[in-house]
Amino acid sequence: MTVNLRKWSTSTWKATALALVLLVVAGCGSNKQAADGETEITVLLDWYPNAVHTFLYAAQEQGYFKDAGLKVNLQTPADTNDALKLVATGKADLALSYQMQVAISRSEGIPIVSVGAIVRHPLNQLLVLDSEGINSPKDLIGKKIGYPSIPLDEAIVNTMVKSDGGDPSKLSYTDVGWDLIPAMTTKKVDAIIGGYVNHEKLLLEKEGEKLTAFDPSKYGVPDYYELVLTASEEGLNNKSAAIKKFIEAAAKGQAYTASHPDESLQLLLDEQSEEFPLDAAVEKQSLAILLPLMDAGTEPFASQSEQSWNDVITWLTEQGQISKDVKAAEAFRNL
Repeated sequence: MTVNLRKWSTSTWKATALALVLLVVAGCGSNKQAADGETEITVLLDWYPNAVHTFLYAAQEQGYFKDAGLKVNLQTPADTNDALKLVATGKADLALSYQMQVAISRSEGIPIVSVGAIVRHPLNQLLVLDSEGINSPKDLIGKKIGYPSIPLDEAIVNTMVKSDGGDPSKLSYTDVGWDLIPAMTTKKVDAIIGGYVNHEKLLLEKEGEKLTAFDPSKYGVPDYYELVLTASEEGLNNKSAAIKKFIEAAAKGQAYTASHPDESLQLLLDEQSEEFPLDAAVEKQSLAILLPLMDAGTEPFASQSEQSWNDVITWLTEQGQISKDVKAAEAFRNL
């Protein structure tokens, strides 16, 4: 049966994905050795396979992981929180997650560490309908803002509006869950936060909506890493060499993807699940958006800076998102 993800309810997605991940990781320890001598690495994705994961499938299909002596298992978890907890408890070796989520998790005592910045800039941007005459964030006052019941998303918009000279206390939020796209197409809300410029924005535009995206980092929010690769503290102690090899092989996969985007994307499309079908045209647009945002410039692929972590932790603390002290130097590691 083919499922249209845009119409699939969050509860259905989480229930099915949770069942999948429990089956996958039930027998996965963090120290598995493949039968042929390769070191086995289980990697949990942040969501169902899509364009942002192209570099991993490219590394897999081009043999970069195998050349590094690794057998890599790419798996899909129910959600970010599940992925981090599974890694923290040794049920998986690595997980793609989010910089802010890592900082929040560490404040809650979860011993997780970011080992690489994958997408180096915000994808979660404020999306507004052009028809509503919202020319900058402060124009949201008097408008309806849809969000997926996540306080962090409110904090992002509040900061943006305040930075733009508006009064955040006058904003009106509507909890639409993860029905962000229908909330916009039915004009239930005038703007959304929680949607990504490489996914929801593209799907809304495909529906005929004309949108403007406001980047949080241009309005008072730190220019954070949207997607990071995480490991547990114990996993780093036990398998740092293998994790370093994984990142090096993944970097080759990203370089191949940047130089062969169409071929690389096709590798992903060839591996897509019938349960989570991809729109090839949307994923091509998505990859074009992602590649420059994943480019570390003169720095190595996935490299991180302590300044970025300090900025994010400071902002999260100011916004009341974390209450316990988090040390930036302990939240990340460049291998």
